[in-house]
Amino acid sequence: MGQCRHCGGRSSLISSPLDLCKTCIVDHFEVVEPHIRAVHARTRHAFHLPSVPPQSETGLPCTLCINRCRIPENEYGFCGIRINRRGQFRGGGAGKGRYSAYYDLLPTNCIADWVCSEGSSCRASPYSFGEETGSGLKNLAVFFESCTFNCLFCQNWHFRCSSVKSRFSEPDSLIRAVDDQTSCICYFGGDPASQMLFALAASRASLRPCRERLPRICWETNGSMHRRLLHRAARLSLRSGGCVKIDLKAWRDSLHIALCGVSNRWTLSNFEQVAALIPDRSDPPLLVASTLLVPGYIDAEEVGRIAQFIAGLDPSIPYSLLGFSPQFFMQDLPVTSRRQALECLQAAHDAGLRRVRIGNQHLLGEAT
Repeated sequence: MGQCRHCGGRSSLISSPLDLCKTCIVDHFEVVEPHIRAVHARTRHAFHLPSVPPQSETGLPCTLCINRCRIPENEYGFCGIRINRRGQFRGGGAGKGRYSAYYDLLPTNCIADWVCSEGSSCRASPYSFGEETGSGLKNLAVFFESCTFNCLFCQNWHFRCSSVKSRFSEPDSLIRAVDDQTSCICYFGGDPASQMLFALAASRASLRPCRERLPRICWETNGSMHRRLLHRAARLSLRSGGCVKIDLKAWRDSLHIALCGVSNRWTLSNFEQVAALIPDRSDPPLLVASTLLVPGYIDAEEVGRIAQFIAGLDPSIPYSLLGFSPQFFMQDLPVTSRRQALECLQAAHDAGLRRVRIGNQHLLGEAT
């Protein structure tokens, strides 16, 4: 049972590490913001990461993502991979990336599986490798071990531990893993935002016409990368039949900062940018949205606002609502209840979206 440090309210839907209820975060953000910043600083200190995006006057400026760090000599940027060595960047460049990669047989549990040309139900597409399930086709899943956000509920936080970090590898090592049975490449993490230069270089090489079959290029991201880099990524997905999956974690900026440590203004702007490309290819969908239903914080009201934003761009954009599993610094919260998921589903439909589904249904708890 958590207690809100601002209003004193107690609820099982208040996470103790944050110690704030949603209402106080939204209605009294200026008052509770210093506490929110301190919470995020403590969680990052545990992994030897900068507490805030560095802004040294003499630091090396990085423009890869929303954080726009100015990184001092021999220190890292907020992402934990970009470092200033003698006035030059090491890490986060096109030449080397830090990631782990593995194969998933198709169809897989991708967020966009239900609308993908090789997914569980959608195979009538010129971008599909074949119509038979179990034909040996596979997805090359590329997990980037860095992130531009600091989500307190992160479902894949283990990459921050030094004991599980991979060595830096060149694009060729990733390209060699793409064979004629590799139907798609999906970049996720962590997040690809801080390693976009590497991912773009590897993707372009993987789409060389010398291959018998060209893999679809897909992205699963928080959408915080520089607008120019996202545009290049979306164009690669357009060309290959892949998609851009952007996680809209919250609508209100105050709530997004409380949960993720940074603003969502670039994410929303970047989402609009990719939506503008939808007329270039409507099927299979280029753009897919998702939201993790964090109990006590991301409810039907918040989902309804996100859905209104999406519907205002294109009501046909697919939207996945994902069940929450207690992880990282929000392990004291319950799983998403079936009631919460159904309320959010209805809110998204009421906002005008035509393609909405509840993903990760196996994680849902009983309605309360």
